[in-house]
Amino acid sequence: MLTTDKFRLDGKVAIVTGSGRNIGRAVAEAYALAGARVVVNGQRDRNAVDAVVERIRDRGGDAIGIMADVSRHQEVEALVRRVAETFGSVDIVVSNVGIRRYQSFFDITVEDWDNVIRTNLSASFFLARYAIPFMQAKRWGRFIVISGYDGFWSQVTHRAHNIAAKAGLHGFAKALGREFGADGITANTVSPGSIDTERDWSQYPHQTRERLEKEIPLGRFGHVDEVAGTCLFLASDAGGFVSGQVVHVNGGHYMY
Repeated sequence: MLTTDKFRLDGKVAIVTGSGRNIGRAVAEAYALAGARVVVNGQRDRNAVDAVVERIRDRGGDAIGIMADVSRHQEVEALVRRVAETFGSVDIVVSNVGIRRYQSFFDITVEDWDNVIRTNLSASFFLARYAIPFMQAKRWGRFIVISGYDGFWSQVTHRAHNIAAKAGLHGFAKALGREFGADGITANTVSPGSIDTERDWSQYPHQTRERLEKEIPLGRFGHVDEVAGTCLFLASDAGGFVSGQVVHVNGGHYMY
């Protein structure tokens, strides 16, 4: 029988990367409200991370903030180790960090390519590499990657590196779901469409907000809480039989 208890995360430990703002922040707060102990992560803005931790604690939740550049495997290893030392385990990981650059193919340098792939794709490998052993020990785990419609329908030019990384994320999630399903671990992709977030619109010269809103059947941008709700479902027992899948949260903008 399905009850609201199935959506609870009491006793679980969740790492949400890039959670100082936007989608990551919404996911971290949703998990905390559902009872999880949450690790809020950022790379540069310590004040933003601390603000999310304080907001969670003010609501009675349990959270800590850890600064780490998840594109560097040494920092990811240290992050996961500190989480395990603090909370005893790692049960849920949401790999949310990503950068998006608007660059024509021949303007992408080798350094640009490496930076985007390392940040948008390799970070998920590093997180899985260090967190999954803790999930295996408990025979329960959830690994969620935040991709984007770039990886499923390459709707714009000038983003070869981002498109490759976003497509790779879902392939990676499927590989994890297949290999570690016997350990009680699920792995899934959440693909947000046009979400109302803080963003650098200079990286979107090809499309305006007004144009996008007209293209979306629901006639509006999505809210970060709507993405967080999807992540909550996938992390909870309610979503326990969903693995290797992608959930598109895009208001019907693209129908796959």
